[in-house]
Amino acid sequence: MIGLRLFRHKNQVPLERRPFDLLCITVAVVLGVHAPHLPVWLSLALAVMLGLRWWQRRHRNGRAPAYLKLSLLALLTAAVVFHYDTLFGREPGAALVVGLLVLKLFETETPRDARVGAAFSCFALMTALLFDQGMVATILVGLGLPPALATLRALQPARPETSLPRELLPALGLLGASLPLALLAFVFVPRLSSPLWGAPNSSQSRSGLSEDMSPGDFSEVLLDDRPAMRVSFVGAPPANAQRYFRAYVLWNYDGRTWNRRELDGAPAAVEHGPTVQYTVTLEATGQRVLPVLDVPLSAPDSAHMGPDREVRADRPVNDPLVYSLQSAPTYRLQGQLSERERRRALQLPPGFDPQARALGQRWRAQYGDDDAAIVQAAMSLFHDGGFAYTLAPAPLGRNVIDDFLFGTHEGFCEHYASSFTVLMRAAGIPARVVTGYQGGYWNRIGNYLLVRQADAHAWSEIWLPKRGWVRMDPTAAVRPERVSQGSAAANATASAWAPNQWWLSWRNRWDIVNQWWNQGVIGFDTLRQHGLLTPFGVHDTSVGMLALLLAIGGSLFAVGGLLWAIWKRPEADRALTVMKQLEKRLASAGVARRHSEGPQHYFSRAARALPSQRVQLEHLMRTYLELRYAHEEPPADLLRNFRQAARDFRPRRVVK
Repeated sequence: MIGLRLFRHKNQVPLERRPFDLLCITVAVVLGVHAPHLPVWLSLALAVMLGLRWWQRRHRNGRAPAYLKLSLLALLTAAVVFHYDTLFGREPGAALVVGLLVLKLFETETPRDARVGAAFSCFALMTALLFDQGMVATILVGLGLPPALATLRALQPARPETSLPRELLPALGLLGASLPLALLAFVFVPRLSSPLWGAPNSSQSRSGLSEDMSPGDFSEVLLDDRPAMRVSFVGAPPANAQRYFRAYVLWNYDGRTWNRRELDGAPAAVEHGPTVQYTVTLEATGQRVLPVLDVPLSAPDSAHMGPDREVRADRPVNDPLVYSLQSAPTYRLQGQLSERERRRALQLPPGFDPQARALGQRWRAQYGDDDAAIVQAAMSLFHDGGFAYTLAPAPLGRNVIDDFLFGTHEGFCEHYASSFTVLMRAAGIPARVVTGYQGGYWNRIGNYLLVRQADAHAWSEIWLPKRGWVRMDPTAAVRPERVSQGSAAANATASAWAPNQWWLSWRNRWDIVNQWWNQGVIGFDTLRQHGLLTPFGVHDTSVGMLALLLAIGGSLFAVGGLLWAIWKRPEADRALTVMKQLEKRLASAGVARRHSEGPQHYFSRAARALPSQRVQLEHLMRTYLELRYAHEEPPADLLRNFRQAARDFRPRRVVK
């Protein structure tokens, strides 16, 4: 894209101002589409470079020196490597592509350069779909095409310059005309069972949940209103208080961070009441964990269930995933606890949180073997101890639990679940932390539960004799609305940065459109394509059948386009009509046009035959040639002048 021009033809036509302006708009649109996943500093730097290049060519009209182009290329490459540690992969590749596109403007001086830049802009727009295939993102990519089409159209020779909106309108028309053919190809072009190529994914989790948890980690996640998953139920959905979706079970604690343990073995035994059947559409997370309604009874296909009834996919979820399973909202989990599991569920790191340990031990001494009384004392502490729910808690020191329980008294679910679990272990009650999602918005139009990243939650599970693992949510003791009404209600007054309630309500209702898009477009895979003709009695549409339907549809599209072109055929050539009348007059004066004679030669011969009218004939020749060959659409005033001049022309006798 960038490099020295070793050879440049002498007669290359310089690029006009309007095509260059349209190309700059095209590149700016590409930069805007990619800006959400580019580093802010890189987006700003590229925007400044684009603006400077546009200003330099518009006001100075000089070429960018070769040393500047090479220096910017080296700087761009170094910046991408410095930020991403590599040039390969989705994120660094996209950053490099957009950067090279901007730098292409520094050597764009001819129509050929502009054509290359417009074509490469279309490719760069397509790469944005590697990051987001949602409806809004796809529409934005589609709207980035008209400037590129307008640029190519402005490069046509002898085009009259019009206003910028009039340059873009025909491009929008071309885009609209291509949509039926694109839809036809989307439906009938045979799909591969696996992608033709794979895009490396970032190793960073995109779900907001991870395999470890420290008090304060969820603060950004709880303000993130992106959809995490959508859940549709067979029958009525469970009540708000039962919408706990288990993801990670965390056993190990080092004084600040909780971690999950990797275990082998059969899932823990469960006795359950009525079950719920449901289907989850999980957004891409880059992780293997599959959030499931507590507690799951089995794992879906291509997944397995661990001893703690965590459900994990066989491979990372790098694309939206749909899975169905069955859960029991009321259950008794693992009625027996082995000695090894008991020790692990009571483990506390030495040298941390002495006040919390002492409080748990006092409860044990006070209530004896009454575990239920100890649990009630802990819940009363959170309910009556002056604790506050906030998404911007004060920072904690080395002894995070002591600082929280006996100092700051403010936090959110991670703080309460972690502190409650430590207190239970200090009192001799086996306990662990569970993270996942709680709540969600029930979309009545789409009949599904929308769970957002802001619904991420942490709670505790304690093991009680004859009851097994029991869910305890200390956050509900401080902010009951978090469980009964969802995270939106709990976060409304918990942070100054909480999303506006009107905005969240609108987003929740609008999500039905995203759900339809996911099901109808993103979810249109090989299996659904093969069942395309099932309503017509064809249960498996073969590749040959798809090709035949594509050929038929393409033929109908071509016929429709031909009929439209015939119906919209241009009006009669008015310049040619006037010319025919002029030829008749000259023929009557003895100067007939020959069959193979061009207009310029004919007018020249007529001027030699009628020397007294040479000036008139040369004027008619220049005007006609300009009408025929200098404009795509003949200007009305020029055509009017030609018609009037031809009407006024009266040929005299031919000189012999």
